[in-house]
Amino acid sequence: MKIRKLYKILTFCIATVWIVNGLFCKVLDLVPRHEQIVAQILGDDYSKALTILIGLSEILMAIWVLSKFKSRLNAIAQIGIVGLMNTLEFILVPDLLLWGKLNSLFAFLFILVVYFNEFYLKKKTTQQT
Repeated sequence: MKIRKLYKILTFCIATVWIVNGLFCKVLDLVPRHEQIVAQILGDDYSKALTILIGLSEILMAIWVLSKFKSRLNAIAQIGIVGLMNTLEFILVPDLLLWGKLNSLFAFLFILVVYFNEFYLKKKTTQQT
């Protein structure tokens, strides 16, 4: 598979992860566990509104990924956000996570994909042109 094509596919997959988690899981509330996580960490009072705001932020992240605007900054932001979010969830609410503490492994793999896509594949695609 050509590197440029793999880069485009992974970029689309990364954006899809953000869209699915933001729109379907949080904004449309198809996975109520997300609001429960927010409620347990930040409190019940505004958990619904905060969950929707987090979901909208994730949708914006997907748009940012697809726009490729300042893609290095975007990758660093994604890595930091996913790392921080999953560390907090691992410590504070492991019982609410889909795969419990094993969620950390999936978060780490996602971080690796984001890093590989931006700092390896993208570099290779620019070297080819």
